[in-house]
Amino acid sequence: MTVDARAALDRLLASLEAHYHAVSTRRTDDDPAVDDAYDVLADAFEAYDDALVRGFSETLPFYLADDDADEDDDIDEDDLDDDEMDGTEIGDEER
Repeated sequence: MTVDARAALDRLLASLEAHYHAVSTRRTDDDPAVDDAYDVLADAFEAYDDALVRGFSETLPFYLADDDADEDDDIDEDDLDDDEMDGTEIGDEER
């Protein structure tokens, strides 16, 4: 299957515009239009990233965080050791 990176970029740009419009015209804090635009934008971003990899062996300088990352924000700092609290992980010092 041929992946058209230009078409994926056009979709991403349109999704960014639609997301901005949804956010700027939001009616309530939990407006479903914003959530929908977010999901469309995330899908378009992933499609563009994939198209760059497949078409040009190139990646973007950023990525979408996993939903699981939000759960990490709820960790009690008392349960972490010193390396985890300063943002390093075991093995990071070797890089």
